[in-house]
Amino acid sequence: MPGELAARLEPIVAEAVSGAGFDLDALDVQQAGRRKLVKVVVDSDDGVGLDEVADVSRAVSAALDENEELIAGAYTLEVTSPGVDRPLTRPRHWRRSRFRLVRITPREGAEYVGRVGHAGEDSVRVLVAGAVRDVPYADVAKAVIEIEFRQPPTEELKLLDQDASEHNAGEPEEDPK
Repeated sequence: MPGELAARLEPIVAEAVSGAGFDLDALDVQQAGRRKLVKVVVDSDDGVGLDEVADVSRAVSAALDENEELIAGAYTLEVTSPGVDRPLTRPRHWRRSRFRLVRITPREGAEYVGRVGHAGEDSVRVLVAGAVRDVPYADVAKAVIEIEFRQPPTEELKLLDQDASEHNAGEPEEDPK
């Protein structure tokens, strides 16, 4: 039942979230006693601040209240941003993790750690042991951000910036939206 309800609520919640200027990252509905818990995870390229979470929460709450027949009863709404332990599963996750250290478990071969560079639609450029390599998303079984307690080395950031410039030089520019 909660999975079916989440599927029915998803377009309503996604519209409210995008109307507030964010992306719906995840939607989960669980039964919590007599109430339902509606958990909404939002994200954006610039991150999500506390004031913005409150704005999104008001927008989603209004949308759910307009469609109260779908929920049919009391609910608790929880709006949050993704944690650092969220797996990188979509190109936008990789794009938002630029310059972050990531632990990558490939579908074949040994796990490794690399720094994220340019993220395209089909692959990401990753700096591993001083060399930039192209990693197709299809080849990644799992990827998560590694917590760093220091600033990334400047040389690594320069190398990734240079690679992105060279990589983008051969691609047509995107139309501004």
